[in-house]
Amino acid sequence: MMYINHVERLKPKFAIGNELIRAFLAELFCTGFLVFGGECVNAQYVLSQGKNNEWIGISVGWGLVLMLAVLMGSKISGAHLNPAVSFFQLTQGKINLIRFLVYAVAQNIGAFLGAFGVFCVYYDAINVFEGGNRTVTGPTATASIFATYPGPFLGTFNAIVDQIAGTLVLCLGVAAITDRRNGIPAFLQPAWIGALLAFLGMSLALNAGYAINPARDFAPRLFNLCAGYGWEVFSYRNYKWFWIPIICPMIGGVLGAWLYEFFIGFHIQDEDAVSLDSESDKQLKTMIDNMVDIENQLPEYTDKKQLSDIASIHQNPSLRNI
Repeated sequence: MMYINHVERLKPKFAIGNELIRAFLAELFCTGFLVFGGECVNAQYVLSQGKNNEWIGISVGWGLVLMLAVLMGSKISGAHLNPAVSFFQLTQGKINLIRFLVYAVAQNIGAFLGAFGVFCVYYDAINVFEGGNRTVTGPTATASIFATYPGPFLGTFNAIVDQIAGTLVLCLGVAAITDRRNGIPAFLQPAWIGALLAFLGMSLALNAGYAINPARDFAPRLFNLCAGYGWEVFSYRNYKWFWIPIICPMIGGVLGAWLYEFFIGFHIQDEDAVSLDSESDKQLKTMIDNMVDIENQLPEYTDKKQLSDIASIHQNPSLRNI
């Protein structure tokens, strides 16, 4: 009798049938995981004054946690984890307005809960560092653990350009990585997307900390307000900052995704995409032929059923995606 573990026993009872609800939960959980992991990286840097982390560590840490978050959610929701990504997919007709709104709500709830988790984990350290006074600016400020703030040299116009440019590069890269015609296997895409974010952290973070995600910045900022940091989290620089990481990434994401299509995507010919499959078929056929040669050399008592099954799959293309 085949043993069935507890997960398999419980799955029929807890599995949700509605696809949109499943996607909502996946976006909420994975965005929360992203924000929790990434802002824990921030906390180690801020609270140790750079002793327990360095800027390259922040970049790599955010890249790794994004890789894991995308890996977890990609099969259910596509793991957007960012309203800017969802919005550019809306403009390209890949999702509808209802799905965009559901995703955006889920992403913001998840980001809020992720920030709450960071606050709980580092509660004592935050209190010691700032003396119990929730501060937004100054040498003992901890608000930057949760949301982004511009450098003292950065003007409003340059801040707008910064957020548009950063999200443009992000979404251009995401569009390229997830374009099936480029032949990147689905299981490798999370790693590439994580590497992309790490690159952005090492190249476009000086000005304002590379928010490039409205949910990742707005929801933790809202949590800061609830946690006692005061209205300054929104009124900073006379309200000339907080809206920039919310609105500008939406613009940059659309520009980046469509720039990819106009300069690259539209020009990939169908035969180029097909050639990827043809090359895979050639490699698979070579592998099968080699296995058949090995099978012919095996002793008679060897079980050859598995090799025969693989060969039959090659003969029936409809089975290859199982």
